[in-house]
Amino acid sequence: MRPVTERDIRTSFINCSKGETQRLNLPKDFAQSPWEDLDFLGWRDPGAPERAYLVAERDGSLVGVALRVTSGASRAFTSRSMCSLCLTMHTSGGVALMTARRTGEAGRQGNSVGQYLCTDLDCSLYVRGKKKAAGDGVVEESLSLPEKVARTRANLFAFLAKV
Repeated sequence: MRPVTERDIRTSFINCSKGETQRLNLPKDFAQSPWEDLDFLGWRDPGAPERAYLVAERDGSLVGVALRVTSGASRAFTSRSMCSLCLTMHTSGGVALMTARRTGEAGRQGNSVGQYLCTDLDCSLYVRGKKKAAGDGVVEESLSLPEKVARTRANLFAFLAKV
């Protein structure tokens, strides 16, 4: 992903109002983002943990989506869940259902779409081996790194298309 500015991020959102985008909190470590290792910038709002945001570059422009994090019951440490974007296995709350209000009339009627995502939204780092999931969530695959990155991006773009 190419480096982006705060203004780029705030103007990229497709499923929330301008007022909501002005009030959102950027990630604390925004200036130190590892852009070359990111397929998208994702973060949880430090001031409102039930909110999350995802910004991706698609067809040369930025697309931002505001997400709601479903707070589910805590699961046992031995229980595992898989992120639907990067296919990383996590234990004990490492994956959460995140929903996005749809755009247009469907969104105004309250329709949303959801995906099970890494709770920290660091999918790009898990795919590249830059970050490890608790309980060693790596599943042995025969895909090369570029193929895993392409799969993660395809999953991401499919989700964005639903929004």
